[in-house]
Amino acid sequence: MRSTTALPARRWDGSPTRPHHRPRALRVATDSPSRLLCAAQPARCRDCGNRIDRYTRTNQHPISLHPHEMTAAAVPARCRWHVSSGIAHPAHDGTPWCRVPHTTLCPAHPVTAPLTPQLAELRRHLALRTRRLLDTGAFTPHPTEPAPAPPTTPCQPAQPVVQLLYCRYLAQRPLDDIQCVALTRLRHRCTHPVLTPDAPTGTWTLMSATPTRGQLTLPASEMAVYDLGQLPYAEQIRWRAQRCPLHATAPQVADLALAEWEVFDPLLHHSHMHPRLPTAIRHHGRSK
Repeated sequence: MRSTTALPARRWDGSPTRPHHRPRALRVATDSPSRLLCAAQPARCRDCGNRIDRYTRTNQHPISLHPHEMTAAAVPARCRWHVSSGIAHPAHDGTPWCRVPHTTLCPAHPVTAPLTPQLAELRRHLALRTRRLLDTGAFTPHPTEPAPAPPTTPCQPAQPVVQLLYCRYLAQRPLDDIQCVALTRLRHRCTHPVLTPDAPTGTWTLMSATPTRGQLTLPASEMAVYDLGQLPYAEQIRWRAQRCPLHATAPQVADLALAEWEVFDPLLHHSHMHPRLPTAIRHHGRSK
């Protein structure tokens, strides 16, 4: 006869009866449209301090969505987004739930269109949370104007315009501070910069800033651009993926953050257009 008594989960000394198998590490499929291990990159809004989820759109532009789903009936059609395979789409997928862009709910931004009662209540809730973060000192709003650079340092733009793959992008930080987004073996973000001394570098040059799509004429005819168009195609892909030379040769490694490139628009980003090359050191004289 065979006993029907179930075996205990642990032995008399507390050790498990079944061997413990180490969980396998997550990997990114080769055909995945997103290089992130998770569906989104969690972050906080630099204007209000509330939690957001950053996704990549079909045009490779980032979008910040509210971290929680909402009932589709309570959200206007123009504000409905859905996520599929880690990519955010500006449309409704027919389910009872949808996602909402954070700019619609951010209390630091003005309301551009009437909101439903549910969205208005959520916006007030986020405003109260922002006030609580400000009162406790846990959040400091992002300054509207960049801090002045030291007077004897090279005049490097805080957000340079970079040309690669026949497109112009606006970087979110100086060239020396652009960090690799790959995931290391210790489950942290790589600390190596994208611009390294042992890799080919671009050149600063003056390029025409005249719009080519029927836009209004801009006052500056030329602007300083960090040109990477002369580099090999693989090197431009490395810059576009925002990876260091070490992780550029490991496509199976996942990303821990989204690339921080933003497509340059001469009308929206006119404040980042500089008519001088950032190669000389400017000395500010003492006022008399």
